[in-house]
Amino acid sequence: MHTWYVHGLEWTRKELFVYPNEYIYWSIQIVMYPLMTGLVAGAFVLSSLYHVFGQKDLKDMAKFALVFSFALLLGAPIPLMLHLQHPLRGFFIFFTPHFTSAISAFGIVYMTYALIVAFEIWFVYRVFFVQQVHALEKKEGMGAFLKRLMYRVFTLGAYDLSEKAVAKDKKVIKILAGVGVPVAAFLHGYAGFIFGSVKANALWMTPLMPVIFIMSAVVSGVALCMLTYIVIMEWKKFRAVKARSTTPGMARYEQLKGAEADLIRKTSRYLIFFMIFAFSLELLDLIFRGYTAVKNWDILRSVIYQRDYVDIFVKQYLIGNIIPFLLLIWPRLTVRRAAFATALVLFGVYMMRYNVVIGGQSFSLTFAGFMDYVMPVIPHNMETFKEGLLGALTVAILPFIFFYFINKVIPAVPQSGGEKA
Repeated sequence: MHTWYVHGLEWTRKELFVYPNEYIYWSIQIVMYPLMTGLVAGAFVLSSLYHVFGQKDLKDMAKFALVFSFALLLGAPIPLMLHLQHPLRGFFIFFTPHFTSAISAFGIVYMTYALIVAFEIWFVYRVFFVQQVHALEKKEGMGAFLKRLMYRVFTLGAYDLSEKAVAKDKKVIKILAGVGVPVAAFLHGYAGFIFGSVKANALWMTPLMPVIFIMSAVVSGVALCMLTYIVIMEWKKFRAVKARSTTPGMARYEQLKGAEADLIRKTSRYLIFFMIFAFSLELLDLIFRGYTAVKNWDILRSVIYQRDYVDIFVKQYLIGNIIPFLLLIWPRLTVRRAAFATALVLFGVYMMRYNVVIGGQSFSLTFAGFMDYVMPVIPHNMETFKEGLLGALTVAILPFIFFYFINKVIPAVPQSGGEKA
């Protein structure tokens, strides 16, 4: 006797008239996937504001966002790999690329974008690599030898530090950043394309979906970079406080505090700008659906204005958009208020992804029944781990672990003394 496993059975709750073979197939990992790719694209756009558009007030944040974008990029495919029943098949899209499939196209765009970011990081840090090689030549020991060897490999033999060579580096950085912006937008916009092109789902079928995804991606990426930068700088200030008994330690504390507050205020202006566009597009889509009132509008209205009212209008719009927007535009923005506001922004973007992915599956194809996703909190097998709370937390934490180790080799934040890497 065989026991058949049905994907989605353990976390789907059905109400009223639902087909026997209908379940919530796309669970929390498919919510995390567009969230992660959006963070990648948003962080890269933030770095490009300096490299492409010459916003010099974002110089420090741009360097941080570029390296952080690469760390996020490493974690972006993980939700898909966890969601697949046979994850090793996911590598096939890299070996058999073609544009007849949106998923396969993602493999091509993902690799292209990864190369662009890697090359841009190399050009940004080439001078640093060479300086490290020269500095480590004066040190002895196996640790110094291995680090010097590592940085020698990173230089790729390019040791020229003349003004002409550095000027060429900056020119190439600008080109790569300019090319990377549309590639980053396409990397995340294709996720909205996949949802927006599903004709069988009334909630997803809208041409505005890719644009909404892209704009909310920029918002989420900028917000996460700000929040992460604040946490890192606060930790550095905490360490500097321990040295307050000496004058240099106190000076270092004040220097870090001033640099952090000034940069956060400047970056918040761009976050506000992108938030206005993202929120306007979401409201436009909602109004457009109500005005056109397609044949499936009755079931959509019951989902949007009744069943998911709290998730959409309270959690997503009020808590995740309106409240942080007011906190950011309020005069005399402080670092703590900015941290709280950006955390709310990230929550709002998460709820937007959740409402699209889960909300789009909440009504049955009978149009007379509903399904709810009950997230597994305590896993009892591998499936409930991957598609539950612990799986989502794993995906969320991994990019920060990647960034921690990358930052050890390629410093992306100001050093303790206040100097820039």
